[in-house]
Amino acid sequence: MVVRLSTRDGDFDVRFGDLIAKTREQKLDVDGVVADILADVKKRGDAAVIDYTARFDRVALQAAHLRVTKDEIAAAIKACEPKTLEALKTAAARIRDYHERQMPADARYTDREGVSLGWRWTSVDSAGLYVPGGTAALFSSVLMNAVPAKVAGVKRLVVCMPMPDGKTHPLMLAACDIAGVDEVYRIGGAQAIAALAYGTATIKPVDKIVGPGNAYVASAKKQVFGTVGIDMVAGPSEVTVVADAANDPRWIAADLLAQAEHDASAQSILITDDAAFADRVMDAVVAELKRLPRGEIATKSWDDHGLVVIAETLNAAAPLVDRIAPEHLELAVEDPQPLLKAVRHAGAIFIGRYTPEAVGDYIAGPSHVLPTSGSARFSSGLGVFDFLKRTSLIECTVDGLRAIGEDALRMAEAEALDAHASSIAVRLNMGRG
Repeated sequence: MVVRLSTRDGDFDVRFGDLIAKTREQKLDVDGVVADILADVKKRGDAAVIDYTARFDRVALQAAHLRVTKDEIAAAIKACEPKTLEALKTAAARIRDYHERQMPADARYTDREGVSLGWRWTSVDSAGLYVPGGTAALFSSVLMNAVPAKVAGVKRLVVCMPMPDGKTHPLMLAACDIAGVDEVYRIGGAQAIAALAYGTATIKPVDKIVGPGNAYVASAKKQVFGTVGIDMVAGPSEVTVVADAANDPRWIAADLLAQAEHDASAQSILITDDAAFADRVMDAVVAELKRLPRGEIATKSWDDHGLVVIAETLNAAAPLVDRIAPEHLELAVEDPQPLLKAVRHAGAIFIGRYTPEAVGDYIAGPSHVLPTSGSARFSSGLGVFDFLKRTSLIECTVDGLRAIGEDALRMAEAEALDAHASSIAVRLNMGRG
């Protein structure tokens, strides 16, 4: 049953803290199994990938058929409903425009000692995108991961997507084409992560792996980190909605359920200053659940993880939001600016009554790949920076080295690193080394 709290309750802080700290996803001890799969793929390559694909996805493949062909992608595009295909193209264009504006600039400057300093940005050469094959065809995730990678300048972008029983939604392959994906492979699970990290005879390794997945995929990403980079280990989806009583309760109920229908482990939180309005929203949620095709999933999410908080004032919502550090935050209030200024921790903020979180899932522009489970306290959503590396640039002239070298020399000597000291001293003609 959904939990309802009031900030006036004497035990509010304890109960609220316990609820937001509670682990929502089922903890499976899969690390050992995943380690075995990774080691097997590293050793046997394609043969291991093919064996696991037959076992888990019920597809018998040969190495030559691991990659989806251009003809298959073209056929999938033809099978798509034209207006939906145009919607994907519009979304891709908006995502591209947003992330082009996000690209950082290189810089060089000369300081007062005459030392030239700066930085430059370069993309990783290759990236792998994992696309889950769950209960929904998440073609939007292809766009939200792949387009920023291409904007960043990634030359080789590889997608792995499981195709249980050999099937996938044609929009998945269409999204790959629209986003500029270079290679698509019909494999999933930990074996796909292993193939991307270590490479096989058919699949060349990549430099970074991004994208969500189940417990096996998450464990695999953690275990290959260091061999490759990863974006994050994502948890279940979540939304916090701060709403005043002037909203239509059906709108707010729909926003809460838009997250709940993702997964039974998803979490939807409402914070309001009006108890009567909270009642109306909860009634609207019950009514909406009866008509949702994914109502069973959404009901379990709402009953097990839903939370309604009655705050004394809307201004009191900001510190509560920061304690949650939600993946998605909606500010459905008359004047959202004070709350927007006060909130520090959220993956993405949707401002005003007419900005449902769902527009961010599909078409607004920013990537919908966002930090979950409170990690917005210390991390950001996926963007071009996930595919870029910053390289520092340092250039000393003779005068520049003379200006800063003696202090560097003293520091090296104080750390008792003689070779460090000598490498500076020999250039300063101080008779060392």
